[in-house]
Amino acid sequence: MRSVIETYELATGAVREVLAVEGRIEAPNWAPSGDWLLVNGDGRLYRVPLATPELQPIDTGAAIRCNNDHGLSPDGKTLILSSHHEGEGSQIYVMPVGGGPLRKVSPEAPSWWHGISPDGRTLAYVAAREGRRVIDVYTLVPGAEEKRLTWGEGHCDGPDYSADGTRIYYNCDRGGHAQIWVMALDGSSQRQLFADTYVNWFPHPSPDGRHLVYLAYPPGTEAHPADLEVALVLCKPDGTSRRRIREFTGGQGTINVPSWAPDAHAFAYVRYEP
Repeated sequence: MRSVIETYELATGAVREVLAVEGRIEAPNWAPSGDWLLVNGDGRLYRVPLATPELQPIDTGAAIRCNNDHGLSPDGKTLILSSHHEGEGSQIYVMPVGGGPLRKVSPEAPSWWHGISPDGRTLAYVAAREGRRVIDVYTLVPGAEEKRLTWGEGHCDGPDYSADGTRIYYNCDRGGHAQIWVMALDGSSQRQLFADTYVNWFPHPSPDGRHLVYLAYPPGTEAHPADLEVALVLCKPDGTSRRRIREFTGGQGTINVPSWAPDAHAFAYVRYEP
């Protein structure tokens, strides 16, 4: 297995290969500073400088079983990660980017982080509660009670905030298979953006509010597996003007978390080679 981290430039359609490594590397975030990417592999997190790309390990303390649901605060000072190291299922933690104490913020397991509000105050994530197997969308201001936004209508995943912080995009299979949905911050006004036969996951709005990118699986795909022929689809935030801009082997790990450049000129993703 070979992982290839790439970026896609909107203005030209140019694809840049940032780094290719043996093994599975997943879920790039583009740092707010614009000069490095955050990725994970084998339970650890890594920094990838764009000027001199290489995997630079990040010391996350006890969190050595990180999954691919991680990110950075808008000011670039806080690292947010999801890890299984306590043995109870995935929990969400925060820590200073430059190193420091690891602090658990999710109230219970399992919880998987996916987005943060533009003001840096509120986390959006998915979780299962009270022994239920269904996954729902929640938000949380660390230190306060979590708020449940979906109510078991189907498997909901991948919540990410709009650029202006007024809406949350997510995917849900309540209509039969995963499609892209949007809702208000309190969970009201939930609506599906469009309908097609593809199985669509992980919508990510651009920081300038002009675009949305998401991952399209082949029709009939169950959940979000790895190593299938997938596509990255670019559209407007209202779901119109959809176009498949990249097709390759990917899926789980390709674009699970927000990965736009801070100036919205490009986004990062991972494709895989057997």
